[in-house]
Amino acid sequence: MFLAWKELTHSKFRYMMMSMIIILIAWLVFILAGLGNGLSTLSAATIKNIDAEHVVYEETAGATFSKSLLSEDLQTDLEKQKGLDKIAAFGASMASVAKTKTKDANEKVDTAFIGLNEDAYVFPKLTEGKKIQKSDEFGVVVNDTLKDEGYKLGDQLIVSNSTMKLKIVGFVNNETYNHLPVVFMNLDTWRDYQYAAPGSDNEVNNPVQAFFIKGDNVDAEKVEKAVADIHVATKSEAINGMPGYVEENGTIMMMLAFLVVISAFIIAVFFYVITMQKTQQFGVMKAIGASNGFIARSIVSQVFILSVIGIGLGVVLTYLTALALPEGMPFNLDTTMVVIYAVVLLVIALLSSIISVRQIVKIDPLTALGRVE
Repeated sequence: MFLAWKELTHSKFRYMMMSMIIILIAWLVFILAGLGNGLSTLSAATIKNIDAEHVVYEETAGATFSKSLLSEDLQTDLEKQKGLDKIAAFGASMASVAKTKTKDANEKVDTAFIGLNEDAYVFPKLTEGKKIQKSDEFGVVVNDTLKDEGYKLGDQLIVSNSTMKLKIVGFVNNETYNHLPVVFMNLDTWRDYQYAAPGSDNEVNNPVQAFFIKGDNVDAEKVEKAVADIHVATKSEAINGMPGYVEENGTIMMMLAFLVVISAFIIAVFFYVITMQKTQQFGVMKAIGASNGFIARSIVSQVFILSVIGIGLGVVLTYLTALALPEGMPFNLDTTMVVIYAVVLLVIALLSSIISVRQIVKIDPLTALGRVE
């Protein structure tokens, strides 16, 4: 470590440029990871926030809310199943709202309507106002991003292509569905909107799309056998069943994977070139008795120091960049993700140094000093 640090302080400019490369790579990785996680969160934040282990769908729905149609009466059958402690009926649909009846698309806000019972255990914590109540049929709780559109408590929401008029009674935070701000409402109100067209409910009594269930040691197979025509999916399956969620995350992860692989090659090539420039010095060190292990530890120590500094500064730049990003841009970089990617980049940098170490082992002192005829 001593030799590594002495060389780093002696050749400041050379290793400063190497650190800059690592900083830029780390910065790019963290920014892309934050944007990918932000998009993922925006796509299914409401489902991720729900404290449930399983979701009950219609048997043929393929763990997709929009394809599922169940009767709320099934809740009675589910309550009879052993191990199920909490059950909440759920429905979702898309709609545009505005403060007034208008044909101007710029004044309309796309939202996701989520239908829940007022006593549903999955109802999110309010940041302002009060919860929905059965006695207040058109009272709704909305995501606080609507405040950016100028909405406040007591404002009216005119639903496009409908005669329905809603009233904001509360706000919640970080509740989005299919990248849209959520509007929570009574299940009956949601049904009035979702199944307004005659026959659209397929003559199902009190239709809902799914049930979120929670309990100790829930046996999905037993529940499916006990209640006809249902499919019990895990929460992760429900999230992956969101339209475009898997494809969106797959694209981001592929970009990150390519970036990490390219980073490994870039770092490896830079250290290889720097190592080869010092072939004669290493030859002299070997000639005076320095072992391969001693020189190898020196190089690995150099890579470790530069990587830690570079990755650390990359993290700092990422958080500074996050502060400067527009408020509406989906960016979410939690501490766990930062640690994981930092460790991955550090391991890649250390592994890339193996190429340089292998070349050092092969160095013949006499050849390096130019004394072989």
